[in-house]
Formats: sequence, structure tokens, C-alpha cells
Amino acid sequence: MTTDETRPMTEVGGPESSQAVQAAQAGYVLSPDPSLAAYASQYLDEVAAIPTQRATVGAIIPAYNEAETIGGVLDSLLMQTRLPDVIHVIINNTSDDSVEIASHYAGPHTRQTATGDQHTTIYVHDIGKNPDKKVGALNYGYGLVEHMDYLLGVDGDTTPEPDAVEALVNEISSDDRIGGISAIYSIDDSALDGPIAKFLIAGQRAQFSAFNMQNLLRGRNMAVLGGQFSIFSTAALRAVLKDSHQRTPWVNDSEVEDSLLSLQIKSAGYLTKISATARAHVGGMTTLRSLDAQQVKWNFGAIDLMWPGQRGDTRGQPFHPNLRLRWFEHISMVINIVTRFMFLLLLLGSLSISAFVFQAWWLIPPAIAILLNLKVSASMAFAGRRDHLFAFLLWPAEFYMWLRMGHFVRAWTKFFSHQHTDNWAAQAKAERGKGIAWLYPFVVLFVFLAAATAVWLQLPIALRSDILAVGWPILGVVTVLQTAWMFLKVMRRTRGFKA
Repeated sequence: MTTDETRPMTEVGGPESSQAVQAAQAGYVLSPDPSLAAYASQYLDEVAAIPTQRATVGAIIPAYNEAETIGGVLDSLLMQTRLPDVIHVIINNTSDDSVEIASHYAGPHTRQTATGDQHTTIYVHDIGKNPDKKVGALNYGYGLVEHMDYLLGVDGDTTPEPDAVEALVNEISSDDRIGGISAIYSIDDSALDGPIAKFLIAGQRAQFSAFNMQNLLRGRNMAVLGGQFSIFSTAALRAVLKDSHQRTPWVNDSEVEDSLLSLQIKSAGYLTKISATARAHVGGMTTLRSLDAQQVKWNFGAIDLMWPGQRGDTRGQPFHPNLRLRWFEHISMVINIVTRFMFLLLLLGSLSISAFVFQAWWLIPPAIAILLNLKVSASMAFAGRRDHLFAFLLWPAEFYMWLRMGHFVRAWTKFFSHQHTDNWAAQAKAERGKGIAWLYPFVVLFVFLAAATAVWLQLPIALRSDILAVGWPILGVVTVLQTAWMFLKVMRRTRGFKA
């Protein structure tokens, strides 16, 4: 507030007027006493010199036989616009050159950015034989960074976009209610050899894109904070330890350790989100064998969390908010299995008695399916020609759906048979090109069709006709409902999100 003594100095048009305005904008009023003006100037300089608080981020990279990819992962982290404050590479159970390659990066690193020089230090830990595998490596890393504000989990085959860490840190630090944020994952489709690998990667890219978009459009609520590239509040992890009576955040009695931890973070009162902008590219499965092992492990772990009751020390939580999308996915898969098998059996049955009559309106469901597939490919941030062809040709997406149906059935069969299989070891074995379990769905399908054909041919013609007369209308009603649901998804706005 100005006083009578200062008014003569602020008259309009006087030389002191501009000085007064500048002084007022700076937060003080000119005074006849020069010592006060000097003090005010010094005070403002001292306030400007106060450093702003920078949240601390510790990155942990569990690595198992990642010699081919660990160098690219560390390079991508060192190129970030916001470096993690420390990076720990936790190598476990390895039999390749992961340790030697990662060791070349060990030590301090400095990067010049628009905000000034940033520093980080890379440490490489070879913990040798570890019975808990990735879970053991994650918990080992947590012990190294639990004093920091945030833990950044990075898989040994995941390469983030240059601004991914900065985006995740900005998002999670903007709201104390957020316990963890997952990046938007895209399957890396570079350096692929062979038509099978290209087909499988295109299918996985479409699968991930559709899953990401579902979460982005549901308030960006993420059911699973995938271990590929996610940031966690260490305060939220400590809350999980307290609420769940655990010594470590990740437990080894769950097939999907990241899904269980996500549920526990949500139960502790925190939010689990998917980032709006942070992106990371993950390695995909390039063989039918490895894809089967991975998808069966994921489905089995989800069932383990969804199913009521208790298996081992993992309590089933069928009504947990984070599992609603999982239930929807599994119910949708059951409907897909029923409709496809009904159509196949009814088509073969009609052909067997020369009763098949093509109807033009049957082309509507495939047309809507193509539109939906094209919408999925169009929503990809890094879509290529192969992604659009996968969607437009329809048959690649359809064949990939049949593969997923096989993985789904095999996972539920394993669950109800109470098999105590190490699905982590099964996936590692499959990625080495060993195992024949991936052939089981094909064998079962062949046996089923052969048995159904044998039974069908024994039925009287009149009974076959009656079955077809009842079956086709039922299939028609279900197909109309499915098509309507697909059309609604086609018309749903993506609100500018890119998956």
C-alpha cells in the first residue's frame, strides 16, 4: 500500500512513474529510502535462487537372457528428456552375455537437455541363480530404490520413446492419489523375418492397441500396470506392504505379478492409470509356440485372480474394480467361441445335406468387423502398412482370433485341472523353441470336428434338418447382437487418444 510520502513519486507522466510500475510488478513499492529498494532487490534474487524440488526416480530393469536387447534398452533410457536419477540392472539366472554387455554402461552418465545438464548412474547387479526369477529381481531392485519418490519398472526388452519418463513423472507427481501409471505399449515390429513372425506381430499389435484404447476411454483407469514400462509411487508400494502384510511388493505365488500388485495398489486406496502420452515399445512373440506360452500364462494368471475362493496364497477377487474389464474380455471370448463353432458346424451340416443357401445379409457382420479392425489400426500411433492390411483383409484377424481362442481354452483347462505348472518356465522353454503344448488346441479341434462329423452322419436326415432349422435362427440372433455391439464400438469416439 502506498503512503502519502510515496504519492508524489507516482504521478502520471513523471519520470518516476515507469519505475513505480516496474517496482509494483516486481512485488514492492518504491520508497525514498534506497536501502529498502536494495533490500527488496536482494530478497527477490534470493527467492529466485531457491532450487525447485525434483522428484527422485529409481529405474530397475530385471533382465533374464537379454543380451540381444539390454543395450538398446539402456541407450533409450540415457536418451530420455528426463533421466532417471539412478538405473539398476538386475540380472538373474542368465546364461548369455547380459552381464558383459550391461557392464559397458555401468557408471555415471550426463546428458545435456533443454532444462540443463542431467545426471544418472547405472549399476549392474548379477544376483545369479534366483528361484523367484523376475519377481525376485523386482523385489531386489525395490530394496535399492525404496527411499526414492518413484520406482520405474522397465523390462529388459522394452525401449521407451524419448519423452516417456518425463511424461510419466509429470503425470504421477501431479496427483498424490495416483499409485502407478503404465505407459502405452506397442509391439516392436522392426527387424522381422518370415511371414509367420510378421503375422503374429501384427496380431499382437492389434490386440494391444484395442486393449490400450479400452483403458484410455474408461477414464484412463488401468487394470494392469504392466511391468514392461510403468512408474510406481513408493508411498503406494509401502501402503501395499502394510495392508497386505507382505515384506516385498511383488509375490511369487501369482502367475501375473503385475496384475496382483495393481489390484493391491487399488485396494490400498490409490489410482492405477494408463498414461495419455508416454509410449514404450515391447518385444513380441514371433513363433506360435512362444505366443501360446505367453498368452496361456496371462490368461491363467487372470483367471487365478478372478475366480472366487483361494488357490495357494493368492485370494480370488471376482468383484474387484480392476477385474471388471477382465470379466468382460472372458465373457466376450466365450461368445466368440460359441458363435464361430456354431457357424462352422451349421455350415458343414448344411453342406452335407445340400441345404446351404447363401444370404447376402451375412456379409454385414464381416463388413462391420473390417470397419472395427480398421478403426483399431487407425488408432495406433505408429501404424504401418502391415497393420492396415491385417485389418482390411479380415482373414488374418480371424485366424489370430482362432489362435487366441485356443490359448483361452487351454488356460481354463489348466486352471480347472489343478495342474501345478510353472508357466514362467514354460514360457522360457517355448521361447527357446522347445515344447509341444502349443499344438494341443489344433489336435483338440481336429478330434472334435472328426467326432462331430461321425455323429452327424449317423443321424437321420429329418433330424439333421430339424437341428439346422433351430440352430441357424439362434446363431442369427446372437450374430445380430454381436454385430450391433461392434457397430457401437465403431461409432465410439476416441477423443483424440492414440493407442
